[in-house]
Parts: sequence; structure tokens; C-alpha cells
Amino acid sequence: MCADRRVVRATLPADPQTVRAALAAGDPGASLHMPSPARMYDYYLDGKNNFEVDREAAERALMYVPSGREVARENRRFLVRAVRHVARAGVAQFLDIGTGFPTPPNVQQVARRVNPHATVAYVDNDPVVAAHNRALLADPPGIAAVEGDIRDLGKVLADPEVQRVIDFSRPFCALFVASLHFVTDEEDPYAAVSLLREAMPAGSYLIVSHLSTEGTPAGVIGHVMDAYQGAAAPAVFRSQRAIGQFFDGFALEPPGIVPVGEWQRDKDEPPARVGNLGVLAGVGRHTGPA
Repeated sequence: MCADRRVVRATLPADPQTVRAALAAGDPGASLHMPSPARMYDYYLDGKNNFEVDREAAERALMYVPSGREVARENRRFLVRAVRHVARAGVAQFLDIGTGFPTPPNVQQVARRVNPHATVAYVDNDPVVAAHNRALLADPPGIAAVEGDIRDLGKVLADPEVQRVIDFSRPFCALFVASLHFVTDEEDPYAAVSLLREAMPAGSYLIVSHLSTEGTPAGVIGHVMDAYQGAAAPAVFRSQRAIGQFFDGFALEPPGIVPVGEWQRDKDEPPARVGNLGVLAGVGRHTGPA
């Protein structure tokens, strides 16, 4: 996926609010004119689905978080371990919300190593990312890629493509891997997760990783927030207690909410190196009525 970088730079609006309003109004072209958290994350992972505007914002963050690339890799390793854990528990449906680009090994690849019939719905609110994922994932059966937003999960749950691959009468797993920290308190991410929990049968799972004030110096938090201020969504750091509230109604799987590199880390994995950026992660099992 390519674009004329000179055009992207030349047409970058001075006011990020203008672009956010255009995105909310459904203008897909607006996504190219400001940094996208999904494409910045792709850049951290050495991907090629990003533009100059994304790379510039990502490099501003990396100036203050030199370990940022390794943190992104640790987050990806957590996703692999968590999905494998849930698949081994017998769950074969995965709803990945705020997926970004499905960098290998992606959710379907991990889940289908355990259960070849596992189904996955990938959801992202960046129209460029969603279009890319639809093209990339067009062929495999049991896979859907849709444009949708954490802030409007009711619409996501009602999407025909999501319903085609997720049977909400049976246990499923919802993933918010490095996505809830792009939803502000004013946008109420807890209400979104609560709505999802109400749609979950008992035995469903929730996977979360999130930027945290635990392990991140105050000065670094400020610089990272500044780097994302002009992006399509700001970065929000939350405490371990605040992150734990996402798991209300879920029983945490061992070892609970811990630094992302420590969650059920494989013995043969090298030591985690996350430097001065705190990211916490956890997996919960829904204990409500079926």
C-alpha cells in the first residue's frame, strides 16, 4: 500500500480536530492526513504499511522511549501466548477489536494451530487499515475484516460480517490488545467493555494489554502523549487499578495483570526488555450466566 509522501506532507492539516471530525463523518481520505496509531504500531514492528506522517510521529515517541520497538514486539508475543491459551481452553471464536494490521503470527494463525476451524473477526476504525485487511484476508474461510470502532461496539456486534463468523450464543474471546489506551475517559471505554461482557456467554474470554502509569516515568508519559496528540487518537496511560476495572465480571487467569512480557512467558523466550515504558496485560474468563 503506497502513497505519494510529498502529497501526504503537503496536505497535512494544522488542526487535528478537523481531521478527527472528517474521520467521524466517514471520510476515508482523512486517515491519510494525520498519524494513525495502527500505522505507527506497524512502523514499530518494522512493517511497510505506514506513511511518512506516521513515521515522523513514531520517531518522536521513540526519542523518549528507545525500547518502543521491543515493547511492540513484547505486546505481539503476549497476543500469541494469550490467544494460544484461550484456544487450548476450547474457545474457537475471536473478536479482535482495534486490530491494526494483522502482523504474522496473527490471531487466526495462532488459533488455527490449536483448532483449524477457529474463526476470527478483525475490527479497526482506521478505514485504510480496514480496507487493507479486507483485501489481505479475503480468501480464508471463517475470517472477516470490518471497519468499526470501540466507541460504537453495538454497531460492531450487529455487523453482518462479524455475525457471519462469530456466533454470540457460544463462548468467544474478545481482544483489546494495545487498543483501549486510545480511548479517553470521556469516551468511556468501560461502558464499551461492559456492553461486550453483557453479550458474552459464560466461558468467554477477554484479552487486554494497555499502556500503564506503572513502570513509566511521568516525563516519559508526557512525551508519549505529546507524540500522539496530533494522531487520530491520543495515548492514555492508566494505573493498574484502572486497567483492572476492565476485568470486572471476569476471573483473571494466572498470573493476573502483570507487565506484558511476564504474562505466562514461555521458558525458551529471551528476557523481556521494555525499558521505560510500562504496559500491563491480562486475560479474564467470563463467569456470568450462560
